[in-house]
Amino acid sequence: MSIADSIQFLRSYKHQVRRFISLSVALGSLNGMLLIVQAWCLAHVIDAAIFRQQGLADVLPWLLAIPALLIFRSLCVFLAEKFSFEAAAQIKQQLRTQLYQKLRQTGPIALGAEQSGELATSITDGVDALEAYYARYLPAMSLAVYIPLAILIFVLPVDWQSAVVLLITAPLIPFFMILIGKGAEKLNQQQWQQLQRMGGRFLDAIHGLTTLKLFNASRREARLISQMSEQYRLMTMKVLRLAFLSALALEFFATVSIAIVAVLIGFRLLFAEIDFHSAFFVLLLAPEFYLPLRALGTHYHARLNAIAATEKILSLLHNQSSMIAGKAILQNSDSISIEFHNVTFSYQPDQAVIKGLTFSLQAGQTLALVGPSGAGKTTIAHLIMGFCTPDEGNILVNGQDLAELDRQRWHQQLSWVPQNSKLLHASVVENIALGDNNINHERLIEACRQANALEFIEQLNDGFDTLLGETGRQLSGGQQQRLLMARAFYRNSRLLILDEATASLDSHNEQLISEAIERLSQDRTTLIIAHRLATVRKADRILVIQDGQIVESGNHQTLLEQQGVYWQMLQHSQGLSP
Repeated sequence: MSIADSIQFLRSYKHQVRRFISLSVALGSLNGMLLIVQAWCLAHVIDAAIFRQQGLADVLPWLLAIPALLIFRSLCVFLAEKFSFEAAAQIKQQLRTQLYQKLRQTGPIALGAEQSGELATSITDGVDALEAYYARYLPAMSLAVYIPLAILIFVLPVDWQSAVVLLITAPLIPFFMILIGKGAEKLNQQQWQQLQRMGGRFLDAIHGLTTLKLFNASRREARLISQMSEQYRLMTMKVLRLAFLSALALEFFATVSIAIVAVLIGFRLLFAEIDFHSAFFVLLLAPEFYLPLRALGTHYHARLNAIAATEKILSLLHNQSSMIAGKAILQNSDSISIEFHNVTFSYQPDQAVIKGLTFSLQAGQTLALVGPSGAGKTTIAHLIMGFCTPDEGNILVNGQDLAELDRQRWHQQLSWVPQNSKLLHASVVENIALGDNNINHERLIEACRQANALEFIEQLNDGFDTLLGETGRQLSGGQQQRLLMARAFYRNSRLLILDEATASLDSHNEQLISEAIERLSQDRTTLIIAHRLATVRKADRILVIQDGQIVESGNHQTLLEQQGVYWQMLQHSQGLSP
C-alpha cells in the first residue's frame, strides 16, 4: 500500500465524524476570539490604570470581564477536547469492528500466513495511533488557519506594520514543518514495521516457549528478541531526533518572529509612533498568533504515525477472503448430506492439494478419511466448513451449493473437534457452551457425561467455574480433548467433523475419546480424519487419500480384503494387525 492510499483511507473516515470535528474546531475558534477580547481588555486595564490614571471603578467592568473570559475559554477548551476525543473514539471502535469482522471473513486459511503478533499490534497499537490524527491533527490544521487569520484581522487596523511582519513570517513555520516532516515519514514507517515484526517474534516465542526449552534454544531466541528490541530502540531514537529537531525549528522561528514584532513596537513606542494600548494589545496577541501554527507542527507527527500505522491495517482490510460468502439458508437441516463433484483446490497456484475429488457423505453416515500427512484430508474438512472455496468443481449440501450458503448459518449446523485443543481464557462452562448466552445446565452436565468429562471436571478446584487458560494448562491433553467432545455434545449439531481427535493421546484417553465419538456419531452425519486406524474400524465407509485423490474406498473389511494401501497402512500401525 502506498502513502497516497493511506492518506485517502484516513480521509475516508473523516466525513463520518465531521460533526464532532466541526464542533471541536468551532469551539477552538471561539476560544481564539475570546482570547482576542481578553487581550483587548487586559491592554485597556493596564493602559487606563497606568497611563490614564483612572480609578478602580472605571476599570472594574474590564477587570471582571477577564476572569469571566478565562472561564468561558476553559469551557471551550474542555468541550473541544471532548468532541475531538469522541470523534477519535468512534473511529477507533468502528475500525476495530471492521478489522474483527474482516478477520472472521478472511478465515483461518488466509490468516495462517499472518503472524499473530503483527495482527495484535495492528489492531491495538496501530488503531490507537489514529487517535492523535483525528483528535489532534485535524482540528489543529483548521485552527492553524482560523485563529491566525482572526488575529490578523484585529491587528491590521491597530498596527499594520506588525500585521505585515506576522503575515510574512507565518508561512515559515509550516514550510519547515513539512520539510523536516518529509524526512521523518520514512523513518516512521520503518519504526512501525520494526514494531510489528518484534511483536510477532515475541508472541511466537511465548507460544513456543516449551519447545524452545526442550531444544535448549530459549537463550538464543532471547538474544534475537533483544537484538530486535535494540534495533527498535535505535529506530525510535532516530524518529525522536527528527521530532525534536522539528520542534526546535518551529520554536526558533516563532520566537524570532515574536522578537521582531517586539523590537519594532519598542522602537515605535520610543518615538511615539504608536500608543501603549495598541502596542501592548499587539504584543499580547503575537505569541498567540504563532501558537496554533506551532501546535500544528507538533501534531504533524501524529499524521506521520497514522500514515505508517494504516499500512498494515489497509492490507488486512483488503485481504481477499478464502471463505464462502453466500446468503442462502440451508433447507431441510434436520439431516445433512454432502457431495463433492470434481473438486480441485490449491493453496498456491499450480500446486493443487485436492485434484478432481468426487465422493458423497450421506445423511447419518460415518465417513473416515485416512492417508499420509499432507494428502489433503484436513483440506477436505476446511472445504466442508467453508474456510476455503474450491478452485474447480462444487460442494453440495442437501443439494444446495455450499458457496451460496450463509457462512454463519452454515457453521451453526456443524461441530468441529480439531486435533489441537482450542480453549479460551474462561471458565469450564463458558468453554463448553461457547457463546451460548442462555446456558442449559442440565444439557451441559449431560454433554460432559456423554463425553466422559464429568468426573474430572467435578474434581477441579472450582468445578465447572474453574478458570482455564488458553493452553488449558490445568488439564492434560486427554482432558482437553474430552472438553472439546463435551462442547460438540452440547452443541448437538447435525454434522460432526473430527480432525485427528485421538492423536497424541495415551491408550486410556484414546479409549475414552473413542467411546465418546461412537456415542456422538449416532444419528449424525460424521466425518472422521484419522492417523490411528483403530478409530475408523467402525466407520460406514473409509476413503484412502493420497496426493489429493481417492485411491481406495470401502469399509474396513472390504479394504482389508483388497490388501492395498489401507492394508499396508494397517500393517505398519504399531499395535494393530489386520
